[in-house]
Amino acid sequence: MSAEKGGKAARAQSADAPSSSPSSSASPAADDPFDFSVLESDIAKVHERLQHELKKLRLGGRFNPEVLEALRVHLVKGGKESVRLGDVAQVIPKGRVVQLVVGEKDHIKPITSAILSSTLSLTPQPDPANPSLLSIPIPPATADSRRAAIAEAQDAAKAAAEAIRNARGTQQKKLRAMQLGKKALPDDLRKAAPLMEKLVDKGTKEITRILDAAKKVLEG
Repeated sequence: MSAEKGGKAARAQSADAPSSSPSSSASPAADDPFDFSVLESDIAKVHERLQHELKKLRLGGRFNPEVLEALRVHLVKGGKESVRLGDVAQVIPKGRVVQLVVGEKDHIKPITSAILSSTLSLTPQPDPANPSLLSIPIPPATADSRRAAIAEAQDAAKAAAEAIRNARGTQQKKLRAMQLGKKALPDDLRKAAPLMEKLVDKGTKEITRILDAAKKVLEG
């Protein structure tokens, strides 16, 4: 991931920084102003989560079966417990139709109810020749559905950008604590701050790249 490269570059640029005293050189990584491992990890997780969210959308009218598999189903009417649809039925995409092979016949009704009451706008149809099979026609994408998908993608990107800002805030607090506790040289802290901003800027630009790629598919 690009954030990992940023961390290596940051440590390389810190090589010309004044060396710490013997006592500070023995400090744990928590007192190292050039340790961006947590920030890098947080940014990488944000990108991964965003890509996962965008993958759930209907890309250019193609339905993602993971959306169905993740749907919660109440097997007992009125019960509080629910299970993933993918745990009680096999989801098989076949062109413009998705087939559900249900393990137990008693689960047909609650699965159908879960799909109908969801926001997926799908209508499962029983197979007269196979009582354990449900067929779900996938409607083609419309201009409205594309616009709705793009709006969802933009909202997901905004949430991702906010998550990176929060990660930056955590790193900034760490540097501030080092400054107040005099656990790092002032010159090191001054050099670490722009390196942190560089990582954050890179992570934010990656969000834009991911969103733009998704929008091209959604608009197609």
